[in-house]
Amino acid sequence: MKKAFLQIHLAVLLWGFTGVLGKAISLSAPVLVWYRMLITALIIGGIITWRKEWLPVKRADFRKIIGIGIMYAVHWVAFYASIKYANASIAMVCLATASVFTALLDPLLNKGRFRTVEILLSFVAVGGVYCIYALQPHHTGTANQMADFQLGIALGVIASIISAIFTVLNKPLAERYPARNLVFYEMTTGLVFLSLLAPFYLAQHPAEALLPREWDYLWIFLLSYCCTVWGQSLAMSALKSLSAFTITLSVNLEPVYGVILAFLIFQENNQLGLGFYLGMALIFISLMIQVGLIVWKGRRKAGV
Repeated sequence: MKKAFLQIHLAVLLWGFTGVLGKAISLSAPVLVWYRMLITALIIGGIITWRKEWLPVKRADFRKIIGIGIMYAVHWVAFYASIKYANASIAMVCLATASVFTALLDPLLNKGRFRTVEILLSFVAVGGVYCIYALQPHHTGTANQMADFQLGIALGVIASIISAIFTVLNKPLAERYPARNLVFYEMTTGLVFLSLLAPFYLAQHPAEALLPREWDYLWIFLLSYCCTVWGQSLAMSALKSLSAFTITLSVNLEPVYGVILAFLIFQENNQLGLGFYLGMALIFISLMIQVGLIVWKGRRKAGV
């Protein structure tokens, strides 16, 4: 149990590094995501081949996997664009709303029953994002910088909503296929999608840097291997021993780790005002209430 607890927290800490690594890498968001998906697919494909874990996928499921892979690509592009336009702290806090959006979208996509509490929690989380958006420290930049900051917040929310959608859609697939196989197919389809769009993107951005700089190679490898492949393996191992509550609570700490790392490495706390902290508080209150509801439902089912 102690080993599993350490594994899940190490996995969440690694995921928390995605924000600061995204800021450290000099490439634009679409190019960065293309490299991340390429390296992740190559590493996971190699692991699956070495362990002989390839499994056939039904045609109907493969169509769903293609759609989810495309959503993964768009999600990551929006997330890293949020970092580039705003900062890593903003992107991580906006991404924290994904858990609340998932609770709201699950009944919508699976034709289930809406719960009033989950709708209210969604409004609280959205209110937190609005505080970050509206209560900015206006003395910190020019009008163009403020516009970029607001665009970064909007992109962070878009990334969060897309994350909530593919989380719901991935759930039934995760029950039928091993996680590594799913990740490989989704990374590969996302990579193909971005590659097909590349000529149109480069036509609009002809001066775009396509090759990483010296340190970028290391950061991209760490992002692909440590934050994606290793982080996922640790989480999978921890799932065998820990309760759903512990996993949910631990994963909700990802943006906390991400914000702390951004503060320590990039001193982003100097760029943020009262609106950020008020918004972050509202978002985390909604998350903690949601975790409390999960515990309460679990105890009711167990008859405790």
